[in-house]
Amino acid sequence: MKRIFSIAVFLVLLPHIVHATRIKDIASFDGVRDNQLLGYGLVVGLNGSGDSDQTKFPVQTLTNLLERSGVSIRRADITVKNIAAVMVTATLPPMAKQGTRLDVLVSSLGDAKSLAGGTLLMTPLKGGDGLVYAVGQGAVSTSSFSYGGQSGGSAQKNHPTAGRVPEGALVERELPYALTNRSQLRLNLHRPDFTTASRVASVINKKFQGVIAVCNDPGSVTLTLPEKYQGNTVEFAAALESLQVQPDMPAKVVLNERTGTIVIGNDVRISTVAVAHGNLTLSIKETPQVSQPQPFSGGETAVVPRTSINVKEDKGGGMFVVKEGANIGDVVKALNAIGVTPRDLIGIMQAIKAAGALQGELEII
Repeated sequence: MKRIFSIAVFLVLLPHIVHATRIKDIASFDGVRDNQLLGYGLVVGLNGSGDSDQTKFPVQTLTNLLERSGVSIRRADITVKNIAAVMVTATLPPMAKQGTRLDVLVSSLGDAKSLAGGTLLMTPLKGGDGLVYAVGQGAVSTSSFSYGGQSGGSAQKNHPTAGRVPEGALVERELPYALTNRSQLRLNLHRPDFTTASRVASVINKKFQGVIAVCNDPGSVTLTLPEKYQGNTVEFAAALESLQVQPDMPAKVVLNERTGTIVIGNDVRISTVAVAHGNLTLSIKETPQVSQPQPFSGGETAVVPRTSINVKEDKGGGMFVVKEGANIGDVVKALNAIGVTPRDLIGIMQAIKAAGALQGELEII
């Protein structure tokens, strides 16, 4: 038997040309953001795949629910397997009004085997301030299944203990935020950067023909509403968001050693450096032999293992010189010339950075 060790890898490169993008895609107005909601609920209607008797809190929740519905029953008398305790999460978008529907995510909290076919009962969803902002209820969709037998065999597709309730929550409380009657707004960049913030302010001032945008720090731009838009903040925000800006980006190389993925930024440069990389191939071959004893010797036939190991190092690549100021295209072309793979590039990039020849940030994830 012959075994050859090999690894499949991928190389991802950023495009050479950086196009301008809208301000609304790289920044957002202060206070206009999503908010996380959380709640504890009960899923019923499961086909014997709910929480077991060892999980106490689902039964306690069911007992409290029945008592509020006018049914008095002892907790010890309840033995069911068609309910499951779940945590319910949702995202409340900015400016959401009462009656707006939200998607909710339902995740099992106990030892339930599957939530498929279940129904989420009315669950209050609270924000970080402890107030109820939405209420969730509806059929749980898992897009999965899980079946098992008494012998231990089972079949499963996707993840059956987490699902979604599409449009399963109704907003009951609105966030106390208003844009009207404001003379100033603040624009927060998704990725703080001095150059990008300066470009945003410059584009806005040019559009509205005045100094209305001021950079306080690399992460925000303060805006003063022009007289034309006083009392009409929404129209001003709509006109501002569509402006085109070319965001700046740092020179960075990102390496993922688990998957062999490499992402190299367009502004990465390399100083003059010589690179040599050896390609080592390891081959293990098993050739068992049968040993026969001599006639009338009283011995037994035996199989004797024979293992041959062959180590080969290719020498065709040699050493390649990367000239100073080489851009990403030159770097990739030079490294391909010595026959390296993306997995090899990870080690080479780390060595080039250690040599001080990589003009950029090296990040390993």
